Amino acid sequence: MIRNQLALVKREIWEHRSLYITPAVVGLVLTLAVMTAFVFASGYQHIVDMGIVGAQNMVGDAERRAAMFALLMGNTAPFLFAGAILTIFYCLDSLYAERKNKSILFWRSLPITDAETVISKLLTAMVAIPLIALAVIIVTHLVVLILTSLYVSFQGGSSVFLIWKSAPVFDVWAGMLVFMLLLPIWYSPFIGWFLFVSAWTKRSPLLMAFLPLVVVPTLEYWVLRTHVIWDAIQTRFEQLPMFRGIDPERLFDEHDFIGDAELVSLVAYIDIGKFLTSPAMWAGVVVCGLFITAAIYVRRYRDDS
Repeated sequence: MIRNQLALVKREIWEHRSLYITPAVVGLVLTLAVMTAFVFASGYQHIVDMGIVGAQNMVGDAERRAAMFALLMGNTAPFLFAGAILTIFYCLDSLYAERKNKSILFWRSLPITDAETVISKLLTAMVAIPLIALAVIIVTHLVVLILTSLYVSFQGGSSVFLIWKSAPVFDVWAGMLVFMLLLPIWYSPFIGWFLFVSAWTKRSPLLMAFLPLVVVPTLEYWVLRTHVIWDAIQTRFEQLPMFRGIDPERLFDEHDFIGDAELVSLVAYIDIGKFLTSPAMWAGVVVCGLFITAAIYVRRYRDDS
């Protein structure tokens, strides 16, 4: 079973090159953006020199760590947005495309069950895509830090002291690993829904996936004057139970700044226990399981495939 799943996930990665091309393109664009920023910064040489001198002599460890933390997270956010878009399109295309091009007939000739196939696509969306994105994030961070250290060195600053000693790289990478594995679990109802639509619809999977998410809550409000479904959807985007009650704005507030450099940490924001004890998280997992079960059933008994 495990060996089959590994083989099927590898197949998904081979067949869907966008799974690794998309984060690679994002990383390349971010690298070029950093290089462009250095070119523009050369026009403000006096200000840059003052900033480097100030960072070396008048700024504390916590402030330098916060600045490098902001740099790393700023080069991480685009990956999260691109990963969300990539996951949506992958889920909607994965089961729909194999019926459209009739490759489902070939895969059914192999000793692989419909459940194994659907679960492999679920694992690809929830595990493979985040891990691939994280690998590219790490490479991008290293390239950005190398370029930044070279720029600081050319300006007469100490790249070891200002960049490598201050950058919380391992903390950010560890935090991103946990975050990027927990986030798909939190959004698993949508992933399950998209896979079900991909297995069920005969055309326009994108439209068929998002239209009910708008129409059904609207009809509920018009008919019942309630908004239970909309609240459930909105909760998934407004309340992430994997974070502790720490205000990120303190990293940049000069009047209420976190004085301890060790507290400038992404890992310190993540509370796995809170996430695992969240009823909303487990309710979402159950909903995802129901949609995946429906997707397996539809794939197995469709007349047109």
